[in-house]
Amino acid sequence: MNKLFFRILVLLMSLSLIGIILVQVFWFNSSFKNNEEQFKYHVTQVIGNVADKLEQQEEYSFYDKYNRIKDSTGKIPKKEDLLEVLYVQRNTKTNKTIVYSSTLTSEDYDISGSIFNKKFSNERFKNFSSKRVTEVYNNDNGIDNNNLGQSIIPDQRFEKSGSLDILNKVQQQIQYKDIASLTPIEGRITRDKLYKLLKKELGEYEVKTKFEFAIYSNGIPTKIKSDGFHSLDKEATYSIPVFTDNEGNSKYELSVTFPHKKKFLLSELLSITILSIVFTLIIIVAYTSALNQLLRQKHISEIKTDFINNMTHEFKTPIATINLALDAIKNPRIIEDKEKVFRYLQMIRDENKRMHAQVENVLRISKLEKRELDITKEPTAIHDIIDDAIEHVNLILEDRKGTVVKHFNAARTTSLINEVHFTNVLVNILENAIKYSPDVPEIEIFTENVKDMILIKIRDHGLGMSKIAQKRVFEKFYREHTGDLHNVKGHGLGLAYVKRIVEDHNGQVYVESEKGKGSTFIIKIPLIN
Repeated sequence: MNKLFFRILVLLMSLSLIGIILVQVFWFNSSFKNNEEQFKYHVTQVIGNVADKLEQQEEYSFYDKYNRIKDSTGKIPKKEDLLEVLYVQRNTKTNKTIVYSSTLTSEDYDISGSIFNKKFSNERFKNFSSKRVTEVYNNDNGIDNNNLGQSIIPDQRFEKSGSLDILNKVQQQIQYKDIASLTPIEGRITRDKLYKLLKKELGEYEVKTKFEFAIYSNGIPTKIKSDGFHSLDKEATYSIPVFTDNEGNSKYELSVTFPHKKKFLLSELLSITILSIVFTLIIIVAYTSALNQLLRQKHISEIKTDFINNMTHEFKTPIATINLALDAIKNPRIIEDKEKVFRYLQMIRDENKRMHAQVENVLRISKLEKRELDITKEPTAIHDIIDDAIEHVNLILEDRKGTVVKHFNAARTTSLINEVHFTNVLVNILENAIKYSPDVPEIEIFTENVKDMILIKIRDHGLGMSKIAQKRVFEKFYREHTGDLHNVKGHGLGLAYVKRIVEDHNGQVYVESEKGKGSTFIIKIPLIN
């Protein structure tokens, strides 16, 4: 995969994911603000309705009391004409005259404002009524300006009379508000009544969250407040004037606060927010998985290239050696020399075995992954397997003038293992110890018993490895860079094979190492009880 294309793809995917998350955050903020505005609108409507109802109920209570007092007096009200209006319209063609008169009358029931509040003046309550008369005079009656108002019988007469409700209501409302303004707030409303009004109105607007309330008088809380009302949170508190006087002013203010406002607003978004978070997490997981797969594919591609290059290099040398040996044998002077022919044939055989070993390595890993490798196990002494493994690498060790020191401290050594594959495991580790020792290889092998296990430790004093390499050393195709040490050959398959075989024996393998101070491979295998 082209590196530039890969980087562009990762960048686009990252930008898309960030964009989706930002859109989700923007949507959440917008929804929260919309909910907050709607909440504010509903609460404003609620406290406005409550303020109106408080005044309506107080006014109704006043009127009810007034009417009961008026009915209980049993007195005939004193009537007084306040105003009389006379209107005359004459048609000159027909000599038809229309006379309209309207009389405004007040009725005094002898009820003063001091009955409701002693502080109020003795101003009396009055009812107002009107009498409206329309008279029609035809031309033959001879009505004119001279006899207007005299006892002349009209041809038609219409009369209407009754109470002036509007004027009565205005007069009573003015007096009621003047009287109420002298009454302390505790006499106008109770805490329980205000609580019930607020709860009912909030319920109708679906504002179902805890609330606290108080009525303020000139900025100071009165006794009409809820138990939990302490201080005002400006963002969660809403206020409105109550009990306005005749001039439209009020010294009282109703304040309602919602201590769990944010929690309530968030709860309304909870379900959709959870879904949004779940889908976003799915996208993040999918993105991470896709990115991981891309990185894995890139890594596999690089490993594949390295593997082909290494394998080509591994085969190139023996093939070249075999070709040279064959060319030499074909030489008439060499073919007569049996000693040289046998030496060249041995070279061909050795190089062929070397290529065969490389192919077998690859095939063993492939069969392990497909579960096709036949691993039959028998009770075997571990120390004998270790001796066989040392014998396999003895020639290489002698060539490097290295040594292997054995510390066999395990008293119990019999395990259920496959002799061939377990020998290969130890050979692989020993070969690595030799390969990665730039100086003369010095290898130590320890065995010991831990409970029902036998521990095999193979320690070298070579290059060692980094912390990152220790975590990945058993991965297939993984090889740590060895700096200027270019003669270390391999395909990164040996230790992957070691791990699979040890685990197939119900064992464990791990490494302890420090850069520049060598490595220790530790194998744990269960013993036969």
